[in-house]
Amino acid sequence: MSIRLRTRASVAAGRLTAWFSRTAGLGRGGVIGGRVTLRLDPAVLRRLGQERTVVLVTGTNGKTTTALMITRSLEALAEVAHNGDGANMPDGLVAALAASPEAPYAVLEVDETYVPWVAMQVQPAALVLLNLSRDQLDRVGEVRMLERDLRTAFANLPRTVVIANCDDILVTSAASAAARAVWVGTGRRWSGDSGACPRCGGAVDHADRSWSCACGFERPNPTWSLEGGLVTTPGGRAVDLDLRLPGEANRANAALALAAAQCVGVPPHTAAARLRTITDIGGRYRTVRRTRHSVRLMLAKNPAGWAETLRVLDEDTPVVVAVNAQEADGRDLSWLWDVHFERLRGRQVVVTGERSADLAVRLCYAEVAHWSAPDPVQAIDTLPPGGVEIVANYTAFRDLVGRLPDA
Repeated sequence: MSIRLRTRASVAAGRLTAWFSRTAGLGRGGVIGGRVTLRLDPAVLRRLGQERTVVLVTGTNGKTTTALMITRSLEALAEVAHNGDGANMPDGLVAALAASPEAPYAVLEVDETYVPWVAMQVQPAALVLLNLSRDQLDRVGEVRMLERDLRTAFANLPRTVVIANCDDILVTSAASAAARAVWVGTGRRWSGDSGACPRCGGAVDHADRSWSCACGFERPNPTWSLEGGLVTTPGGRAVDLDLRLPGEANRANAALALAAAQCVGVPPHTAAARLRTITDIGGRYRTVRRTRHSVRLMLAKNPAGWAETLRVLDEDTPVVVAVNAQEADGRDLSWLWDVHFERLRGRQVVVTGERSADLAVRLCYAEVAHWSAPDPVQAIDTLPPGGVEIVANYTAFRDLVGRLPDA
């Protein structure tokens, strides 16, 4: 069997498997379809990525959002293959590319641990590195080890432009190894995982928006910068984001997306106009009705993500917090103790999810009054009529999106 025929046969088998999965009601089928395709042709990712302009997006938080932003921007040029369902491991990437075989562009969010292998396969034109912090310690491991792996990978990608958040110390360390780096200043506030220099282990000194270490490792000067809702481009022009998505984290994601889009040929003002059409990300920030309640859905998966999400909650609205610990979430719940749940004091708070007892203990220590409900949807019904904010981690959020109707 020729290489081309083998790839076509493996893709066809994957699509058939995905169709059976959807028909049987077992899921969307993309992951299992990609898994079958990879098993039949281990080199299929490289072959499906050939003759395309590929942009990879990775980092602990914001991958799905930023990848969608870049996809919307590049759609101004042509069709884009995109794993918009969030399946960001190799089988999901294969499924996304196989689903759009004629698309000249591909924007793929990639789980951080798979970036070295995936990047070598597809040789991306651009790679966006958003942030690095603890997430799923039982699966991903220690974040500094991840930084070293990414640093080695970038050194072996001489033709790839790495668009990096220079306010994240670990990101800067990894991206400094790239032959072509574009630095974006986002004003990132989470620094809980970068108190020590990744190069020498010494203390990092922070002053205003700069940081440095005595060993000489310091924040590079960004060519793109975010101030409030304005992004300044390398030419000194200011682009008003005016996003419909809330929060500083989404504005930071947008700044990196504009830089990536320009690297691939989309002017910043064109890209920004297309970003303004985005109102939700896979159900996140969407508002739905449930009998007497108007419910806004929020996703938070790790300390850095929770820090940003807690900042955008409406201060006068009751909150339902749902936490699971399935394989996709990570079994380790020690991160609960790094989240500043004290911000919820004085609100009506309901805890729910498979690990609501762990969450309840954490809230007791945070002196947050709360009560428990066994089911997230039932938790909504325990609250008075009106608005409700739901913050859930990955599988709890996924299940809620499937159970609550559209607005």
